[in-house]
Amino acid sequence: MLDKLREVESRYLELEALMGDPAIAADYERVAELAKERAGLQAIVEAFRLYLRQTDELEGARELLAAADEAEMRELAADEVAALEASSADLLDELRLMLLPKDPRDNKNVIVEIRAGAGGDEAGIFAGDLMRLYMRYADSNKWKVEMLDINEQGNGIFKNVVFQIKGEGAFSRLKYESGVHRVQRVPTTESQGRIHTSTATVAVLAEMDEVDVRLDMSDVETQVFRSRGAGGQSVNTTDSAVRLIHKPTGLVVEMQDERSQLQNKLRAKQVLIARLYEAEVERQRSEREAERRDQVGSGDRSEKIRTYNYPQGRVTDHRIGLSSFNLPAVMDGDLDVFIDQLATQQQAEQLAAGALS
Repeated sequence: MLDKLREVESRYLELEALMGDPAIAADYERVAELAKERAGLQAIVEAFRLYLRQTDELEGARELLAAADEAEMRELAADEVAALEASSADLLDELRLMLLPKDPRDNKNVIVEIRAGAGGDEAGIFAGDLMRLYMRYADSNKWKVEMLDINEQGNGIFKNVVFQIKGEGAFSRLKYESGVHRVQRVPTTESQGRIHTSTATVAVLAEMDEVDVRLDMSDVETQVFRSRGAGGQSVNTTDSAVRLIHKPTGLVVEMQDERSQLQNKLRAKQVLIARLYEAEVERQRSEREAERRDQVGSGDRSEKIRTYNYPQGRVTDHRIGLSSFNLPAVMDGDLDVFIDQLATQQQAEQLAAGALS
């Protein structure tokens, strides 16, 4: 690990030298690229240099302890050694986390897709609840939300919703929300007071640029149709809605929120690119997971990632076994209690995988 840290510091010094080269300084784009890479390494280099200074101080404190011949001096030296050992160990743990590979999508904007699952109308109502949950979470983080597509059946029932969230670190936080969400509650239409179980699926896609994904439009079939309103009725006299079908994968994207056919097509293309990128990431992840299972055994998880139990006022994340008994706060956008723990677990799994290699 120390060798890896020295490599990082060496690259940091190399970047500083390149940025000071007059031949490169004239190229603004190149300087900006180097500055971005340097900024990404600065925190780890500073932490590494602090660790080296503490290591030197610890060595000096140990020498002082060994040479001390008075009880009071030995006690002071022993306290200093203990404090430096603890501080160095904590710093080393931080450096291990800093060395973990970063997800290149973490600072991307996101596209959130919510679809009603099993449970009929109640599933559609729950899809609307989740839409509002994520919009409130975005608001609490001062992120901007923009609706891309919405299919409301009336009476607060949503078949599917697609919206964009723009903001620093949006994907790094929301990426843990992808999966099947389950709700247990008594629907307003239930006269017998029976608890029903319904589901909705959430997909969180990183917004990717075309340079990140190669999309050949000759592989895409474009269809146009009239926009739908609540209940499915047409709300537009022109064919402004757009459906893109990616023939090699079968992926289908519909967009109808904009009044212009061109705008809807651009939006649909943006979502299609994000889905294609996510599909490739998932394929690679599945390959890595299969290889890891061969080493450490199977660890299959349930399809559902989280349950929202209204009678008990409880929200449980099944991936980490964590429950919150403040369901109203969660539905109001308080997700950090889960996201923080999920991020910590991911770091632990990365460290464990590194230990195996």
